[in-house]
Amino acid sequence: MKVRIRVVRAVSSPEETEKYIAGHFNVLESYGVTKVTSADRSWVKNPNVYLLLVESMDGTGRILGGGRIQMRNENFPLPLEGAILEKDVRIIEYMKKFKDLEVAEYCGLWNSKEVSGFGLGSIYLIRIGVAITSFLSLKSLMAFCSPFTVKNSQSVGFEIIETLGDNGAFLYPKEGLVATIMEIQDVINLPCSSPAEKEYIDNLRNNPVQVSLDESPKGPLEIHFDLNIDDLTLR
Repeated sequence: MKVRIRVVRAVSSPEETEKYIAGHFNVLESYGVTKVTSADRSWVKNPNVYLLLVESMDGTGRILGGGRIQMRNENFPLPLEGAILEKDVRIIEYMKKFKDLEVAEYCGLWNSKEVSGFGLGSIYLIRIGVAITSFLSLKSLMAFCSPFTVKNSQSVGFEIIETLGDNGAFLYPKEGLVATIMEIQDVINLPCSSPAEKEYIDNLRNNPVQVSLDESPKGPLEIHFDLNIDDLTLR
């Protein structure tokens, strides 16, 4: 499997944004999820949203997966704030410690069945989301994690916010599904990450354009990384 993973600013890349949204909705529908705050498309007007795109390199330009770094300001709260507020009002006080553009949510993470088993959604996109936070001058990164991604999220430095929900757990996005609220409090130094994951992330930060040849559970994986963000000056 050969793919390219790159980062784009959502407001500057309308075509890619629409492809990302369509792919995300298709995955949600396949799991019977029709209402989820991270799937709300109001964020397309937020100038501080960045998309991570997994693209096919077979010439078709298909998007096979992706994720979204959504930065918080007074006009655009994080999707998880609305989701949690219905269940735990303590989220209001918790978010007061952040100034504008200091914290972001990593949300809307998905991959197509075509690349299922290669680890793109379960670990690679998680690493990359953490890596690009240093380019955005963030202090903290938050996420709602499924039971399948909690362990990998912890390996890159996320910690469970046990003061919210039921020791960090919420029934979300629907009854029968559990999501865990997690946060990296120091996205630069990653003190809670494993040494191997910190080394991988630091390598991406120091070499944002590179080719990686890895062995995945499903076979060889060739990833062409392009993590440079061209229009950061527009913030």
